[in-house]
Amino acid sequence: MHDEPLVSVITPVYNGEDYLAECIESVLNQTYKNFEYIIANNCSTDRTLEISLDYAKKDSRVRVYTNDRFVGVMENHNLALRRISPAARYCKIVCADDFIFPECLTRMVELAEANPSVGIVGSYQLSGCGTDGRNWCVKWTQLPYPSTVTSGREICRYQLLHTVYVFGSPTSTMYRADLVRESGDFYPTSSPHSDTSACYKYLQHSDFGLVHQVLSYERIHEAAISATCRSLNTYHSSWLHDLIEYGPIYLTKGELEGRIQTNQAHYYYFLTRSVFQRRDRAFWEYHTKMLAGCGHPLSYARLAKGVGWELLVLLLNPLQTVERILSHVAPKRAEPLAQR
Repeated sequence: MHDEPLVSVITPVYNGEDYLAECIESVLNQTYKNFEYIIANNCSTDRTLEISLDYAKKDSRVRVYTNDRFVGVMENHNLALRRISPAARYCKIVCADDFIFPECLTRMVELAEANPSVGIVGSYQLSGCGTDGRNWCVKWTQLPYPSTVTSGREICRYQLLHTVYVFGSPTSTMYRADLVRESGDFYPTSSPHSDTSACYKYLQHSDFGLVHQVLSYERIHEAAISATCRSLNTYHSSWLHDLIEYGPIYLTKGELEGRIQTNQAHYYYFLTRSVFQRRDRAFWEYHTKMLAGCGHPLSYARLAKGVGWELLVLLLNPLQTVERILSHVAPKRAEPLAQR
């Protein structure tokens, strides 16, 4: 164990009592032994703190911190990342409703140690919402086997050009600790997709490694952050932000302009369809704010034009119109936002 580099494992959590024990157990059951485990409690009101402290009493590698005030999701992540040991060589996030398989740290550290140019290590991830195996899928498999190391600049350019997501999620990735220490806030925005922005930021000068093995499990449930992301469709605004912020680094001027135009075309098509759905004020306030923040304020003229074309399509397809009306009659359940 003394020859193994130290890994800082971090679990930011808010009201995570339902799945936290399973998450913690998965970390403590790693075949890799030289790690510290930081649990960052964001002023939880359930049994999160009690569960965390119970494990800290049993294992000296577990340290529990509670914020003195409630903060946003990504701010809690950044506060936790500032607590990693100065001796740590790698940093691994494990979200409180996810877990990692026993060889996760071993395989990721092996790849990083063999390839010093790698700043971020990804892996395959099992994603699902049940225990019967019928609703599972394996994610982040787009990069061809057996290649394990890709130029950071090349993979960022590829993703921006093709809108294909390859980086993975915080639970499926591992970072070099020197990248985490490089700036005060490792995750550069408050967006739930800030882990993607971090990849664009830090892969300018380092490479991306991929372990072609399923090393973690992502739990899909209605209280997860991802559920709200899907409900609001936060992905369009996130892509637009990253294109504007990091596109000039990886793309030519012509490529960037083309990608922005394509993003906006898809974005306005989505917003146009949303006019005919029962979207509340919070939905429109969110997208208005995001577009303005990207320097592309919501164009009501463009939205009205899209609505006009959609109405024409509906008038020319009466059966589709009836089906659309009936689909709106069914009540919709709100999907709450839970913080990891």
